[in-house]
Amino acid sequence: MALPKDFPISTRARLSSPDSRCKSRCATIRAVSVSSLSAPEIGKFRRSLLTWFAACKRDLPWRRTKDPYRIWLSEIMLQQTRVAAVVPYYESFLLRFPDLLSLARAREEAVLSHWAGLGYYSRARNLLRAAQEIGARYAGRFPDERERALSLPGIGRYTAAAVLSIAYEKPLAVLDGNVARVLARLGAIRGDLRAPELWHNLEDTAQEMLARTMPGEWNQAMMELGATICLPKSPKCAECPVAKWCQARKLGIAEVLPEARKKRAPVQVTLAAAVLLDPRGRTLLVRRTGKDGALFSRMWQFPAIETRADASSKLAQHLEEVFGVKIADEGMIRLQTARHSVTFREIRLESFLIPLGRLPKIAGARTPLLGRFGKLPVSSATRKIASAAIVHAQKQDPTLAKALS
Repeated sequence: MALPKDFPISTRARLSSPDSRCKSRCATIRAVSVSSLSAPEIGKFRRSLLTWFAACKRDLPWRRTKDPYRIWLSEIMLQQTRVAAVVPYYESFLLRFPDLLSLARAREEAVLSHWAGLGYYSRARNLLRAAQEIGARYAGRFPDERERALSLPGIGRYTAAAVLSIAYEKPLAVLDGNVARVLARLGAIRGDLRAPELWHNLEDTAQEMLARTMPGEWNQAMMELGATICLPKSPKCAECPVAKWCQARKLGIAEVLPEARKKRAPVQVTLAAAVLLDPRGRTLLVRRTGKDGALFSRMWQFPAIETRADASSKLAQHLEEVFGVKIADEGMIRLQTARHSVTFREIRLESFLIPLGRLPKIAGARTPLLGRFGKLPVSSATRKIASAAIVHAQKQDPTLAKALS
């Protein structure tokens, strides 16, 4: 059973076993082979998508500008992050760093403090490094050549294509998860879309489909279609402006494509953390560069150590060996356990409140009021630990609760 030869995807993809709901239709399919639409038909396809995008696109702040810096910032923030979560961070970040040169001159700590809570902090560090490089090499303007853009920290093929097409109208097609899902359904393509050969073929297909006279609008339209209509689950096929060209819809398999990827098995991690607290409500934060620090995104954190068992004694030993702070077991108050996730790691936060008459003097440490970290960049894991300590203090220690209020 071969698909019609009137669709704009020139990808060949080996099929895996079809879902039970479509076995009767797909049992004899072994490969997908489709050729380009005729010029008039591809024109209709493009006009349908672009007309829909002009009428239905979401009003997002980065769509109101052609400034490559602002477009670049939005693309970095949107990586693995929902639009609703990004918008307030995007607007706040631009208030502090309104242009590329202001970012290039900033200290890493200031950048991280405005990124805190958005996650995936390597994005912020690479953003800063790239801004510094652009300031030094390209007079503070994002380069308009693909190879130069790709040479910058944190910029891959997708980001380069997105920024250059939207800001400079370069004829470069984007391929991200949303676009790949659209292409997979349009061509009824099975298999792991992230497999290198298949992904490369999808890149070629995206480039073939590109509306070269308006590449920025086209790329945004394809991404918008994947984000709002061609959803991972329960696609809104009845509202799709290009449904008539969708092979997955014709075959009745839109809901089972693309096939689920094999995810890496989660790794269970337990971290024991110490909330040292003085009578004024001040605590101790440190900055670590090792494995434990990586789990807190190498930002300011409570002293902590990864452990598999006997969290309190391991933590006490860690405090004495690393920070020279000797704590008796009876001086450690176990707080409510919190959960946290970092990529494939599922982290159990075992935290202990340790009241002290005076905080130890640790070189390079910070001693903010618990929960009031100001501009210090801290991860959401650190905030979860702080919240557990504050809840305990408010219930058990009225004097301390007043200091923290």
